[in-house]
Amino acid sequence: MEIRISDVKKEFAEADANQLVHIINKYRNDNRVGVIKLIQNYEKEIEKLNKEIERTEKMKTYENKFREYSYICGVDEVGRGPLAGPVVACAVILPKDCNILYINDSKQLSEKKREELYDEIMEQAVAVGVGSIPPSHIDEINILQATFEAMRQAINNLSIKPDILLNDAVTIPKVDIRQVPIIKGDAKSISIAAASIIAKVTRDRLMVAYDKVFPRYGFASNKGYGSKEHIEALKEYGPSLIHRASFIKNFI
Repeated sequence: MEIRISDVKKEFAEADANQLVHIINKYRNDNRVGVIKLIQNYEKEIEKLNKEIERTEKMKTYENKFREYSYICGVDEVGRGPLAGPVVACAVILPKDCNILYINDSKQLSEKKREELYDEIMEQAVAVGVGSIPPSHIDEINILQATFEAMRQAINNLSIKPDILLNDAVTIPKVDIRQVPIIKGDAKSISIAAASIIAKVTRDRLMVAYDKVFPRYGFASNKGYGSKEHIEALKEYGPSLIHRASFIKNFI
């Protein structure tokens, strides 16, 4: 008896990526329009998946280059530009056989995808460290030095000391570990991209929490950046306790 198309559809839906090619070949000679369309759709999905695997492998170029090091750590930060909130840095050591797909520069990902990847990275990473410098200290030492301090915190908060650091563009002072600064590293290194995702999600969640304490500025949506609504609120109500005084001189 001929298998129903609904059952074929279910078979495809329940298959993992490794089984799809086998199932496609199994029904390759089925001439029913519904089955043909199913095969075409899943062939497109396989093509997309293969392209993503290829893209991810390219993002391991630096990790492969320095493969002789046991613990390769990616370092990145978020929050250098906002008018309010901390600057947050993250250090991530991924396993050598890391197979998480869709890791990319956090700015290139949707909020939903960042949240999903945050969970995957936290689950699979060998070690994760986070550092955060508050607005008052940013005002004291300037944003560049605050960024370096947040990065040092993140590295020091790792449970394992890295053998080498892959950094997004910078060389961090006062760190006794070999460093490799990579321009646009969050788009070229899977370790740096993973760090950018953890840092971004961590800071965004913090700003959403701050929005409940200081609801006038729209921190949940603007994350402390200088949106039109944020600047208007700043002019009307003045700064909150988490605004960076050195950043808002032109608005108050």
